[in-house]
Amino acid sequence: MNQQPPSFMSIIDPYVYQTLQGIVGASVVVETTKGTVTGRLSVVMPDHIVIESGGSPFFIRTQQIVWVIPRG
Repeated sequence: MNQQPPSFMSIIDPYVYQTLQGIVGASVVVETTKGTVTGRLSVVMPDHIVIESGGSPFFIRTQQIVWVIPRG
């Protein structure tokens, strides 16, 4: 019998996850499907990241990330 995962489960991109783990704490610009967020990358989880910007956390699903640019 062929079982499919529940629809609430997200697909993890291990390359994006591993790359983002290497720049935790860095200032970044993240383009999402809804717009751009600039701030400090504070948390990287398999399904989401947290950007601290203007004193507020922004939780971004990894699937919604288009590109990330680390800033010096």
